[in-house]
Amino acid sequence: MKIIIYLPQPNSKRIKIFIPYKMEAERSLLKKISGWTFHKEQKLWSISNTENNFNLLKKIFENKFTIVQEDKKIKVKNFTLNEKSILALANMEQKMILKAYSPNTIRAYKHELSFFLKYFERYDLKTVTKDQIESYLFYMISKYKFGESKQNIIINAVKFYYEKILEMPREYYNIQRPKRSKTLPNVLSQEEVFILINSPKNLKHKAILYTIYSCGLRVSELLNLRIDDIRSKDKYVFVKGAKGKKDRRTILSENLLIILREYYMEYKPSYWLFEGQTSGKYSAKSVQSIYRKAQKKSGANPWSTPHTLRHSFATHLLENGENLRNIQVLLGHESSKTTEIYTHVTNSMNKNIVNPLDIILKNNTFTNKNDNSKDKGVD
Repeated sequence: MKIIIYLPQPNSKRIKIFIPYKMEAERSLLKKISGWTFHKEQKLWSISNTENNFNLLKKIFENKFTIVQEDKKIKVKNFTLNEKSILALANMEQKMILKAYSPNTIRAYKHELSFFLKYFERYDLKTVTKDQIESYLFYMISKYKFGESKQNIIINAVKFYYEKILEMPREYYNIQRPKRSKTLPNVLSQEEVFILINSPKNLKHKAILYTIYSCGLRVSELLNLRIDDIRSKDKYVFVKGAKGKKDRRTILSENLLIILREYYMEYKPSYWLFEGQTSGKYSAKSVQSIYRKAQKKSGANPWSTPHTLRHSFATHLLENGENLRNIQVLLGHESSKTTEIYTHVTNSMNKNIVNPLDIILKNNTFTNKNDNSKDKGVD
């Protein structure tokens, strides 16, 4: 029974470590290293990838460890398609546009189908059997180490092509799908959220983080918010054309409204609530950059993302006594089972939803713990 230290790839930001469950003393030693994180779904610990940290691990674990090379994913090589395959992609794109699929879905399906078409370019696709398709999936998954989400995109793209383009019988698409992991979402504590969303001194950046958290938004939903979607009179935010092309309403925090009014007076956006330098939509890449800077400045979980704020919004509502049905509506989940990942014990009967942002800011006790939070005002 030994500890495993995974030798990271040159560009990896973290060193992963496996510590057997019974080795409590070794876990305690690891926790003394600044910036440690435990990844429940992988049953691995990690710390920042520095030469000093790597040497420190070898020192504190003495002769109780072994070093293993971290798996390196094989990059998919570029290739060219023949005319028949190019036409097939064009036909699928046209059909998806007519069916009003999102640009991201169209792009993803085309990308995955292109590999499928290359693999079977010498075949008449109508004669390709289910067994051959499953063999192709096994080959791609085994070679390139694709995760569950990627596997499902490949299957969906192939299914769409056979059913909608080649008009094959639906039963043909009954392909075995990967079993989804039942892991809990990564969330931040209320104190971590408070410090993180107040980290930016730039008013627009601060407003973006406040909006994602207090409305429980996906990044795409944030970027699609229009000025008119902030219904201050009726105290809600209108989310148009969210995932699954469904509109919904979510709660509007009084504190968020104050920040948005300050932001509007300073930046004066014309149509979209958050606009770039050319007055078009703000970019997802910029939101990621804002979050990453705030994460580093606040010291929050380094594996967190902007979507973590959405998970934290739901979790904090549950902690504050809100019932699952209300949270399901606010998040726009079609199935209650999706919302149930945030808890296994709650069924509150509260009728008036209190925004978790307002609870965090009301009589907060975090300010004194964070020296930088005292001057988190607008520049």
